[in-house]
Amino acid sequence: MEFHGTAKVNRLGHLEIGGVDTIQLAEKYGTPLYVYDVALIRERARAFKKTFENAGITAQVAYASKAFSTVAMVQLAAEENLSLDVVSGGELYTAIKAGFPTERIHFHGNNKSRDELLMAIEHNIGCIVVDNFYELEMLKEICKDKNTKIKVLLRVTPGIEAHTHDYILTGQEDSKFGFDLQNGQADKAIELCLEDQQIEVLGLHCHIGSQIFETTGFILAAQKIFEKLHQWKQALTFESTVLNLGGGFGIRYTDEDDPIPAAQYVEEIIAEVKKQASHFSMAMPEIWIEPGRSLVGDAGTTLYRVGSRKDVPNVRQYVAVDGGMSDNIRPALYQAKYEAVLANRVMDKPEETVSIAGKCCESGDMLIWDLPLPKAGDQDVLAVFCTGAYGYSMANNYNRLPRPAVVFLEDSKDTLVVRRETFEDMVKLDLPFKEKVRY
Repeated sequence: MEFHGTAKVNRLGHLEIGGVDTIQLAEKYGTPLYVYDVALIRERARAFKKTFENAGITAQVAYASKAFSTVAMVQLAAEENLSLDVVSGGELYTAIKAGFPTERIHFHGNNKSRDELLMAIEHNIGCIVVDNFYELEMLKEICKDKNTKIKVLLRVTPGIEAHTHDYILTGQEDSKFGFDLQNGQADKAIELCLEDQQIEVLGLHCHIGSQIFETTGFILAAQKIFEKLHQWKQALTFESTVLNLGGGFGIRYTDEDDPIPAAQYVEEIIAEVKKQASHFSMAMPEIWIEPGRSLVGDAGTTLYRVGSRKDVPNVRQYVAVDGGMSDNIRPALYQAKYEAVLANRVMDKPEETVSIAGKCCESGDMLIWDLPLPKAGDQDVLAVFCTGAYGYSMANNYNRLPRPAVVFLEDSKDTLVVRRETFEDMVKLDLPFKEKVRY
């Protein structure tokens, strides 16, 4: 077991995060409960930014808010002078409600609607990452109607896909995202942008994968992109001022994962971009990156109350908790793995190996298989680590379960930043089929 950030065992033998006893949090706010170590988020953000600053490189570190988007989280990103990556009208609206500086917002997405683009333009966001010809034509039309200009990046697929340790160099044209670098789509897109007076192309964007533990893929992507930029400089006199190499930096969920420090990703990306710019006699572009999971993933912990159990002799012992795929769908979606402890008995020795079941009415609602624990009962609180990314973001009301509350922890203080949903919340958008009747 490896603790992250400020997590530790206090004098009561309880898990403590941000100077706050998690058992007290479970009693105060109920369970399931998402808690975030704010100091760790700040540390991660500053590590990315400091590496660019130490190298004297102009850069933007944009928090990929799809990992965890709330007003409070967006405000925390603003406090740390991050930029912000949004992928929907809802995420953009959240950023606007949070008071985030709109000039530092980048808008992604493979099927942006007209209303979403209008919202982005009306709020003068810093950049739209154009994903396809449909969007490009719609954006040109809107800018003409509004008599305004917009800055864009073109998202490209460089023919590289990273699967943690496995980099595939061919066949990545088959993606729903971006203009392909190899088949002429990107060439056509840049020509359409350059001929339009109201579209300002800053440069190119790519994203090669997720949960990446090496820098090889980023280096290969930079090489592919610079080859294309060199062609465009010669043929179109276009020179990119921004190169966005995306995110996907990995974190440790279990001892199977071996991530590298944030500084190492950044240092090697900088070195390769410098090398390529020099090789092709091009100006050094501003470098943008988009960490999401690597900022918030291991800063988040989910607290559950232990409930029923089922012992199947010689097969398995199930221990159920009061949440599951409604607050963390990742194990059901793609077999994500986690570590966990009993937050009220952290130092007790394991007595059994159990599998943690959720309470949803699905056989596949399993959070952790084969977890060593002390004998767990209904007085215990289970803490599942590294749930800060895509837990709350993908939470749902399956079985009409209310979504959990979210609490920020810092300097021995707990701050409620998302209240727990109520049953009333879940039916407030429902409309009756008929007037209220007695059946």
